[in-house]
Amino acid sequence: MTPLAPIDDAITLDQLNLDPFPIYRRLRAEAPVCRVTAAGRTLLTKAADTKYVKDNPELFSSDDPNTPMKRAFWAHTLMRKDGEAHKRERMAMAPAFAPKVITGEWMPRYRQIAEDYVARLPRGEVVDLFALLSGAYAARGLAILLGMEEASDEDMMEWSQALIEGAGNFGWRDAPFERADRANEGIHALLDRLQARHRAEPNPSAFSVMLNADDPIPEKQIYANIKIAIGGGINEPRDALNTTLYGLLTNPDQLAEVKRNDDWMKAFEEGVRWVAPISASSRLVTEDTEIRGHLIPKGDTVMTIQASANRDEEVVENGEVFDVYRADCHHQSFGNGPHFCQGTHVARRAVGQIMLPTLFDRFPDMTIPDTDAVLWRGFGFRGPVQIPVLLQ
Repeated sequence: MTPLAPIDDAITLDQLNLDPFPIYRRLRAEAPVCRVTAAGRTLLTKAADTKYVKDNPELFSSDDPNTPMKRAFWAHTLMRKDGEAHKRERMAMAPAFAPKVITGEWMPRYRQIAEDYVARLPRGEVVDLFALLSGAYAARGLAILLGMEEASDEDMMEWSQALIEGAGNFGWRDAPFERADRANEGIHALLDRLQARHRAEPNPSAFSVMLNADDPIPEKQIYANIKIAIGGGINEPRDALNTTLYGLLTNPDQLAEVKRNDDWMKAFEEGVRWVAPISASSRLVTEDTEIRGHLIPKGDTVMTIQASANRDEEVVENGEVFDVYRADCHHQSFGNGPHFCQGTHVARRAVGQIMLPTLFDRFPDMTIPDTDAVLWRGFGFRGPVQIPVLLQ
């Protein structure tokens, strides 16, 4: 009889939040398929397994009935749907992410935001870029792309963090859900007010194209998927920017080479490989199956740990190390299969093409005075939550 995966009762959510990488390294070596009690999921930490799961949606469904995302977002979003239901909702928003729209509409706006937000930073001072730049930049660009310009940067950042913490609330604690509820209320109130403007003046923003479609999806799902975009569309580029900055500033030789060769996109790709902004994803097992000789029963929930897969020794050499010029920068940070991240090309351009060169052009001698002051947090979603930098 095929054995079940081993159980680990010792790993805690707090440990995963503070620093999951030693745990992932151990699991890859000793138990790459492991039922982690605290997460209520079977964690998959090897690259081949995480890709296999994402590439087979019929066997590993996104429709996880036990996900905290549904509770946090007040709806089953497109992230938790499969097949035609997922495709219909994804395509409803797709016109806002078309290549010509990204390059013609959104990137000029992102470039202006980057120039304005970098220009207001105080030269010669130590500032926390998480608080003053990274989140605000991502928030302002996303507000424009979504058609929610009336939302402040502070509102967008709070809503994003609240929804992300709710979606990752695998311990089902009350406080994260209460915070997410307040975010839902604020977003719904704003979208209600904005409907008239977008119906009167159709435009390429995601909210407008969904509202004005010939065959629109239900309003509840329009709102739910705007909220999905607020969650991932802020934290992903924000954390990618902060992570890449940390990698470059703590490796000055690599930074010098990146500047010489204008290799900002390479730096971005290595940053999201090294620390995946969206680190974990859940899938429901639709029928009994096996992974690495272990029975995964129908109804179980597996969690693909792309943050671990990106450092898998079978795929990446010295994966724990930030190295812009590695020959094997393979990563799954934007997913694969039908749920490949829709905002990937926006994030790549906004961070790699625009913000990184803009920031280093104005502050070419930036440093991190105290690397111990940089705080990293997150299990499902990860990045620096504090990154004090001397701007010079």
